[in-house]
Amino acid sequence: MTSAIDNNSGATAASFSQSLTSQTGGQAMGRDAFLKLLVAQLKHQDPLKPQDNTQFVAELAQFSSLEQTMGINERLDLLSVQSRGLQNAEVVSLVGKQATVRGSKLTLDGKGTGASVSFTLPAQAASTTLTIRDQSGRTVKTMDLGARSEGNTRIQWDGKSDAGQVQPAGTYVVEVKAETEDGAPIAASQETTGTVAAVSFDKGYPVLHLSNGTDVPVSDLLRVDSPPNP
Repeated sequence: MTSAIDNNSGATAASFSQSLTSQTGGQAMGRDAFLKLLVAQLKHQDPLKPQDNTQFVAELAQFSSLEQTMGINERLDLLSVQSRGLQNAEVVSLVGKQATVRGSKLTLDGKGTGASVSFTLPAQAASTTLTIRDQSGRTVKTMDLGARSEGNTRIQWDGKSDAGQVQPAGTYVVEVKAETEDGAPIAASQETTGTVAAVSFDKGYPVLHLSNGTDVPVSDLLRVDSPPNP
């Protein structure tokens, strides 16, 4: 009879020990599962050879460590939620402000004031061409900017086509083509400016929606200016 109890106790202890370092259902063992295994071990131990005190204290210490770790994780999750909420509130405060982001669109108001075009070259270009197209894809303006130095370049478009006609208000797409003396292309980083009309979070991260139709993640935000005067 004692032998059967010994075998059962040994098997239970071995199973308990293995379970402490294993995963259940693909998830780490939780507090309730730990307690159930501990109670099962105490319930099935050999009454003639009770569990060693040192081992029992070690298991209690492990359980205490588990509880502390779970408490830390819960507090970290709470801090993460609070931090995300504060960040989202800051992003929402951008609505109505003038934002400059990475993008290739510009907005023309049709009042003859034109629009600013900005781009950055990672290296010096021997030739630079700027092409502006309307929403239908038709080319309305081509500007030969010649050689350009490395860094940021800002060009003012007067809002007129190559034929000198004032273009209607709307959104236009800008393409910058830069090349070295050997004809190798240089990738230009383009910028676009517009009023932040809305902010969405459905993709898991904040997305800015500008009045010129540009939708970019907040990570592409370069600069924020005061709202334009009415």
